[in-house]
Amino acid sequence: MIRGVDHINLVVADLARSVRFYIEVLGFVKTADVHMKGAWIEEIIGLKGVEGLVAFVELPGGGGPRLELLQYVTPAGVVLPENSLANTHGLRHIAFRVENIAGMAARLRAAGVTLFSEPVRVPGGVVKFTAGDKTLVYFLDPDGVILELAEYG
Repeated sequence: MIRGVDHINLVVADLARSVRFYIEVLGFVKTADVHMKGAWIEEIIGLKGVEGLVAFVELPGGGGPRLELLQYVTPAGVVLPENSLANTHGLRHIAFRVENIAGMAARLRAAGVTLFSEPVRVPGGVVKFTAGDKTLVYFLDPDGVILELAEYG
């Protein structure tokens, strides 16, 4: 039986850049650094010659699953621009709850992040949320991963 989400893995091109983004721009805290190399990781992921650098980040106070930011030193991965499009099949975005979406959007813009749009309120008749009305905005992290901010109320 599944008991919860342990972590979400994001493969990144530059670990230091991604750690700065998630800590300085989004407010995460780094909780661990890991160097992965050897037969054990090769067996798990099905690739040979693996060396990876990992930083785990999470929200202060444990407000959700950890993010595993993973830079593959070897073998190098590829960039697929289609992964930054909302309609590409597979995992497309991670949504974070916020209390002040306008303030957070301003913080992102000040950090040089381009938003897909201004925050948009979901029309009341589309979905009823027990937490109240919902406002959303999409943006990309430094590696083109779609992230979403969601505010209820």
